[in-house]
Amino acid sequence: MNQAQASQQLQQAITALQQGRAQEARSLFNTVVQQVPQAAQAWLGLAFSCSNLGDTEAAMAAIERCLKLEPRNIRALLFKAEHLDGAGQSRKALSFFEAALGLAANIQEPLPADIQKGLQRAQQLSDKFSAEYGDFLLSKLKEKGYQADQASDRFNLSLDICLGRKQIYHQQPNRFYFPGLPQRQFYERSEFEWIEQLEAQTDSIRTELQALLETPERFAPYLQSDADIPEINESGKDIINNPDWGALYLWEYGQQVAENARACPQTMAAMEQVPLPHVTSQTPIVLFSRLAANTHIPPHHGMLNTRLICHLPLIVPENCGALRCGSEQREWVEGQTLIFDDSIEHEAWNNSDQDRVVLLFDIWRPELTQDERALVCMMLESVKEYQGSE
Repeated sequence: MNQAQASQQLQQAITALQQGRAQEARSLFNTVVQQVPQAAQAWLGLAFSCSNLGDTEAAMAAIERCLKLEPRNIRALLFKAEHLDGAGQSRKALSFFEAALGLAANIQEPLPADIQKGLQRAQQLSDKFSAEYGDFLLSKLKEKGYQADQASDRFNLSLDICLGRKQIYHQQPNRFYFPGLPQRQFYERSEFEWIEQLEAQTDSIRTELQALLETPERFAPYLQSDADIPEINESGKDIINNPDWGALYLWEYGQQVAENARACPQTMAAMEQVPLPHVTSQTPIVLFSRLAANTHIPPHHGMLNTRLICHLPLIVPENCGALRCGSEQREWVEGQTLIFDDSIEHEAWNNSDQDRVVLLFDIWRPELTQDERALVCMMLESVKEYQGSE
């Protein structure tokens, strides 16, 4: 049998199968696989024909041959999964259902109706087993003494990830990545000696802010377009040049903003104790960040993973919203600093009908040694010098 004859007979077999002539289809598919044993499509058709005739053993043997040839064949994976499920082997079926779901997720064009139906069943079984697994695991943990409110945040997060409640987020700075640093979303206030003294100045800092709010035009959009940079990212385009996310800088990219600094002597004095990263023409940044009512800052990543971003909340309306960093979100509480790694995907929203304002600033990551900080400074300054050489 040559290639043309095999293709013709394969098409005849498929037609017979589609028209319900299962015995004829089986015979035709058998002929094809005997002559062309690498024809995965014929093995798949043979599996369906045998199944329609009630010969499950032959059907499963044929589907095994198909999957040996095409292990990523979604229809074949669903076929095996459905037959395992029908035989009461649901847990074994789950791995094949989930493989099919994973492959289908990367396909953009519409899938055939029979595959869509199989994927729906796959998702139902996956959800069912996920729920059963979660219930079983939590029950066993509680029997062994686990209590969520007494366990560490890290363990609770690991459990949520294990159960599929939360996903894993990693540092993805868009400018400079320093390897080997902990993948931490939020840091605790108690980890920083200078926090208590800074927070004690909250009222004084807020008073200076309120004076500045009397001239709101001093706040510029936090994100501004740059004619020298192509704007190809659709995400977040609505927040560019938008005053709803406003900034009034005391330090802007490593330079003091003299007029604003003079208006905020208490704030400037309070920042002297903070480990700000001084990199020429780049950091620190210290600013009053105003998020207008009903405004959402979409998910994004910061430039560096060698720093942390801090929010000292100064004006927080009721039911304001939250800051999400990675898989965790925290609400702003006036006078209580939030510290997070902005190289991990993060977003913020203000759902209230009033503005939210924080003092936003960056600090060195505490894990970096003094030598490493000096080297990072040299690196970033060298990059800046190259960019400015044109």
